[in-house]
This record gives sequence, C-alpha cells and structure tokens, in this order.
Amino acid sequence: MDGPEVDVVAPAVDIYSTSYDGKYSKGTGTSSATAIVAGAAALIRSKYPDLPAQEVAHRLTATAVDKGPPGRDDQYGYGVIDLVAALTADVPPLGFESSNVTPPASAEAAPEKGDSARTARGLATLGVLVAAGGGYLFWRRRRRADDPPPKVSR
Repeated sequence: MDGPEVDVVAPAVDIYSTSYDGKYSKGTGTSSATAIVAGAAALIRSKYPDLPAQEVAHRLTATAVDKGPPGRDDQYGYGVIDLVAALTADVPPLGFESSNVTPPASAEAAPEKGDSARTARGLATLGVLVAAGGGYLFWRRRRRADDPPPKVSR
C-alpha cells in the first residue's frame, strides 16, 4: 500500500504469529504491520498515559527512521517506526517542532552503528510484541481449559 494516507510503516514480510491451536505461522501483509503499529501506540500510551492520541501519532512519525526520498513520501510516509526512539526520545509537542528530534541519551553516547543496529532493535521489538501476543493467547487457552464445563439443563 502506498499513497498520501501512509504516515509510518512497520515490518510486514515473514512475520511469525501464533494461531488458536498453539502453532506458529509465517505471514506477509498489512495486517501484521497494523498490529505492530497499534502495539507501538499502546506502549507509548502506557508510558505517557496523559498524551492525547494526536501526540502519540506525532511521537511515532517524529521518531521514524526515514527511508526512500528524504522527508515524507507516499511509499514510507515519515519512515519505519522506531519503538525505542518513540519511547525515549525528547519529542517536542505539536506546534513546537524543530528540524531535529533529540535522540535518547544512550544513543548520543554510542557511535553510529548503521542499519544493522536498527534492524536488530526492530527485530527485538518485534520479538517482544510477538512474545506478548503469544503469551496472551496461551493464557486465554489455558484459562478456558481450566474452567469447568457449563451445566446443561434438560
């Protein structure tokens, strides 16, 4: 999908997920990317509970890793989400944007590591989101198995 409605992008190829029968499957498509962005927004809202929805979206776009032509474009929007930066960077509120977002203190001290470090961070974030989703599904299934069967009246 591309066009003027794209604000940010997330991984959408070869995404592993769990199914109701407890097995893993690998899929490709916008459904996985949508879930990753929704999870990122939920984590931001969890860390900043008083942040309005518009500011949560701004935090995601302001910290995205720019891909494609410089600036916003129809294929990548503002770029690929960077959850670590979205949770830790000093992002000015809407209306007070500057051309630069201040990276987290740990990123300032570290030398530039290139795309491989960003990929590793993205995969780690994805792993956390998939593990959380799998844990939730396991918990729900286990909970259903422990529940007594419903009483049937005749």
